[in-house]
Amino acid sequence: MKYTHLIAFAILISGLISSCKQHQEVRRPISHTSGTFMKKSVARNKKLVATEEDQIKALMKSKPTVEYFSSSKGYWYSYEVKNDIDTLTPKKGDIAYFDYEIKDLQGAIIYSQLELKPQVYHIDKQDIMMGLRDGIKLMHKNEKVNFLFPSHMGFGYHGDNKKIGVNQPLLCTVTLRDFKPESISMKQVQTEPVSVSTDNSLKKVNKDTTPKPQASIKKATTLIKDTVK
Repeated sequence: MKYTHLIAFAILISGLISSCKQHQEVRRPISHTSGTFMKKSVARNKKLVATEEDQIKALMKSKPTVEYFSSSKGYWYSYEVKNDIDTLTPKKGDIAYFDYEIKDLQGAIIYSQLELKPQVYHIDKQDIMMGLRDGIKLMHKNEKVNFLFPSHMGFGYHGDNKKIGVNQPLLCTVTLRDFKPESISMKQVQTEPVSVSTDNSLKKVNKDTTPKPQASIKKATTLIKDTVK
């Protein structure tokens, strides 16, 4: 009887060891498959980037009179208006005021400048298109630049879920109207002078398009009414 129990116990242990080995062997193909998938994904992405770059290079080649510059970030740009006098460019901590529009590589407008409205951008502190985030820091005041962005510098594999499609390269035309250090911009907002006309309306001394706090306007209006009385 004792030998029978020992044999049964040995068979049980042998079965458990065999089961563990089977589980380990089953996991190997999963790891192998995962590695293969990643390699295929990287290869697809490289092929996609190469295809988009070929499209952009074909566009540049079709315009031999335009001088294009290559960015280390993987996009190209040309100037419509160039400022050779100023040397300063926007940096982190500045506020940039700019206009832009977005087209496809065939030149069809996707978003017009009117639709996008004037932009106020806190350099490197706001989430905007990766290409614009880098491109604006190359510009001088009052320059107008055409940027050619592959999709990975634009809206990537998902588009914007509206008008910009999946993996769509873009042509963005940007006009940098002005940029200032954040501290100076905020100080101007707080101290901007106003003048009073005879019809009791408010009139700005300058036409700076920097957004002004509503509270300041209400306070100025109340002061005008008290003065008229």
